[in-house]
Amino acid sequence: QVQLVESGGGLVQPGGSLRLSCAASGTIFSANAMGWYRQAPGKEPKWVAGISIRGSTSYADSVKGRFTISRNSADNTVYLQMNSLKPEDTAVYYCNVLRQGMPLLHWGQGTQVTVSS
Repeated sequence: QVQLVESGGGLVQPGGSLRLSCAASGTIFSANAMGWYRQAPGKEPKWVAGISIRGSTSYADSVKGRFTISRNSADNTVYLQMNSLKPEDTAVYYCNVLRQGMPLLHWGQGTQVTVSS
Protein backbone atom coordinates (compact mmCIF):
# COMPACT_ATOMS: atom_id res chain seq x y z
CA GLN A 1 0.00 0.00 0.00
CA VAL A 2 1.37 3.40 -1.00
CA GLN A 3 0.69 5.76 1.89
CA LEU A 4 3.01 8.69 1.13
CA VAL A 5 4.11 10.08 -2.24
CA GLU A 6 6.92 12.63 -2.50
CA SER A 7 7.43 14.94 -5.47
CA GLY A 8 9.06 18.20 -6.50
CA GLY A 9 12.73 17.29 -6.54
CA GLY A 10 15.14 18.13 -9.31
CA LEU A 11 18.46 19.65 -10.29
CA VAL A 12 19.15 23.15 -9.01
CA GLN A 13 22.19 25.43 -8.80
CA PRO A 14 23.66 26.45 -5.44
CA GLY A 15 21.62 29.29 -3.99
CA GLY A 16 18.49 28.16 -5.79
CA SER A 17 15.14 26.99 -4.44
CA LEU A 18 12.82 24.00 -4.65
CA ARG A 19 9.50 23.10 -3.05
CA LEU A 20 8.85 19.48 -2.20
CA SER A 21 5.40 17.99 -1.70
CA CYS A 22 4.25 14.94 0.24
CA ALA A 23 0.77 13.64 -0.49
CA ALA A 24 -0.78 11.66 2.36
CA SER A 25 -4.08 9.98 3.09
CA GLY A 26 -6.61 11.93 5.08
CA THR A 27 -6.33 9.65 8.11
CA ILE A 28 -2.54 9.90 8.16
CA PHE A 29 -2.56 13.65 7.70
CA SER A 30 -5.17 14.48 10.32
CA ALA A 31 -3.93 12.20 13.10
CA ASN A 32 -0.15 12.53 13.03
CA ALA A 33 2.81 14.80 13.09
CA MET A 34 4.77 14.66 9.84
CA GLY A 35 8.41 15.07 8.97
CA TRP A 36 10.94 15.25 6.19
CA TYR A 37 14.10 13.14 6.06
CA ARG A 38 16.96 13.02 3.61
CA GLN A 39 19.44 10.33 2.66
CA ALA A 40 22.76 11.06 1.01
CA PRO A 41 24.50 8.30 -0.96
CA GLY A 42 25.95 5.64 1.33
CA LYS A 43 24.45 7.17 4.48
CA GLU A 44 21.45 6.61 6.72
CA PRO A 45 18.37 8.83 6.50
CA LYS A 46 18.55 11.92 8.68
CA TRP A 47 15.72 14.03 10.03
CA VAL A 48 15.40 17.47 8.44
CA ALA A 49 12.15 19.06 9.62
CA GLY A 50 8.94 18.25 11.45
CA ILE A 51 5.48 19.69 11.87
CA SER A 52 2.92 18.82 14.54
CA ILE A 53 -0.80 18.27 14.10
CA ARG A 54 -1.32 21.81 15.34
CA GLY A 55 1.28 23.22 12.96
CA SER A 56 4.26 23.88 15.20
CA THR A 57 7.55 23.32 13.38
CA SER A 58 11.10 22.27 14.13
CA TYR A 59 14.26 21.98 12.04
CA ALA A 60 17.68 20.42 11.99
CA ASP A 61 20.41 22.98 12.59
CA SER A 62 21.81 22.36 9.12
CA VAL A 63 18.68 23.71 7.41
CA LYS A 64 17.34 26.20 9.95
CA GLY A 65 16.69 29.58 8.38
CA ARG A 66 16.71 28.11 4.86
CA PHE A 67 13.93 25.47 4.85
CA THR A 68 10.28 25.85 5.82
CA ILE A 69 7.89 22.96 6.48
CA SER A 70 4.14 23.46 6.23
CA ARG A 71 0.94 21.44 5.88
CA ASN A 72 -2.29 22.05 3.98
CA SER A 73 -5.38 20.23 5.26
CA ALA A 74 -7.33 21.03 2.07
CA ASP A 75 -5.31 18.52 0.04
CA ASN A 76 -3.63 16.42 2.77
CA THR A 77 -0.20 17.58 1.69
CA VAL A 78 2.99 18.44 3.57
CA TYR A 79 5.45 20.81 1.93
CA LEU A 80 9.12 21.61 2.30
CA GLN A 81 10.21 24.94 0.87
CA MET A 82 13.98 24.89 0.38
CA ASN A 83 15.84 28.14 -0.23
CA SER A 84 19.53 29.03 -0.49
CA LEU A 85 20.32 25.45 -1.41
CA LYS A 86 23.84 24.12 -0.93
CA PRO A 87 25.63 21.13 -2.50
CA GLU A 88 25.48 19.35 0.87
CA ASP A 89 21.68 19.41 0.61
CA THR A 90 21.94 16.86 -2.20
CA ALA A 91 20.01 13.74 -1.18
CA VAL A 92 16.87 11.72 -1.68
CA TYR A 93 14.16 13.39 0.39
CA TYR A 94 11.44 11.36 2.11
CA CYS A 95 8.43 12.27 4.17
CA ASN A 96 7.09 10.11 6.98
CA VAL A 97 4.76 9.99 9.92
CA LEU A 98 6.45 11.02 13.16
CA ARG A 99 5.68 8.92 16.23
CA GLN A 100 7.56 10.04 19.32
CA GLY A 101 9.82 11.91 16.94
CA MET A 102 10.70 8.79 14.93
CA PRO A 103 9.63 7.63 11.44
CA LEU A 104 6.74 5.18 11.59
CA LEU A 105 5.91 3.98 8.08
CA HIS A 106 7.86 2.15 5.40
CA TRP A 107 9.99 4.50 3.32
CA GLY A 108 8.50 5.43 -0.03
CA GLN A 109 10.30 6.22 -3.27
CA GLY A 110 11.37 9.69 -2.17
CA THR A 111 12.31 12.53 -4.48
CA GLN A 112 15.85 13.32 -5.62
CA VAL A 113 17.30 16.76 -4.92
CA THR A 114 20.61 17.56 -6.58
CA VAL A 115 22.36 20.87 -5.91
CA SER A 116 25.20 21.39 -8.36
CA SER A 117 26.63 23.98 -10.72
